Amino acid sequence: MLKLYCSPKSISAAVVALLNEGVHWEPIRVDFETAEQTKPDFLNLNPKGRVPVLITPEGPLTETGAIFEYLGETALPDFVPIDPLARARMREVMYYLASTMHVNHAHGFRGYRWADQDSSIKDMAAKVPETMAASAAYIEGLIEGPLLFGDAPTLADFYLYAMANWLEGDGVDTSDYPKILTFRETMRARPSVAKTHADGFFR
Repeated sequence: MLKLYCSPKSISAAVVALLNEGVHWEPIRVDFETAEQTKPDFLNLNPKGRVPVLITPEGPLTETGAIFEYLGETALPDFVPIDPLARARMREVMYYLASTMHVNHAHGFRGYRWADQDSSIKDMAAKVPETMAASAAYIEGLIEGPLLFGDAPTLADFYLYAMANWLEGDGVDTSDYPKILTFRETMRARPSVAKTHADGFFR
C-alpha cells in the first residue's frame, strides 16, 4: 500500500486529493508546528525536509509533480491525456505551478529561504499579492472550461486546485478571476476533493 507523508494546508493536499480518486493509500501526517520535517527520521526519507513524500514499493518519491506523474502512470491513467501535445500542455501547467506560482506564494512566509535581512524578507512578502495576482491572471487565460482543459480532469487540475485555494490568503481579489472561481467550484464538487477538505488538508 502506498503511504504519503503530508501536512494540512501544504501543497501535499493536492496529492491527497488525487489519491482520494480511488488509490489504496495511507496518510502519515507531518507536524509542521513541531518542525517534524526537520528531524532526522524525516530527513532520512527526504533530505529537503519538505512534504509530500510518497512511499512506493520501490522507495520514497518526492516533488509534487513527480508524484503526480508516477500516480498517473501506475494508478490513475485516466487523468493523463492520451494525445502527446495535450500531455505536454498538462505538464506545462504543472511546471509553471511548481516553478513560479508556488514560489510566489512561499515568498509570503518563507522569505528566509532567499534572504537574510528583515527588510528583504518584508519586501518579498509585500510583493506576494501582486505576484500571485499575476499568476492568477495567467491561469485565468489558460482555463478552457469548468476545468483547465474543458470537462475532463487531468493531473494538473488537482495541482492547481491546491494553489487556487491560497489566493485570498495571499491578498488576491478572486472576483477578478471568474474562471478560477468556477474551476474551484467544479473541483470542490468532486468527492475526492470534498473528502480532502473534510479531513482538514485544504485551507
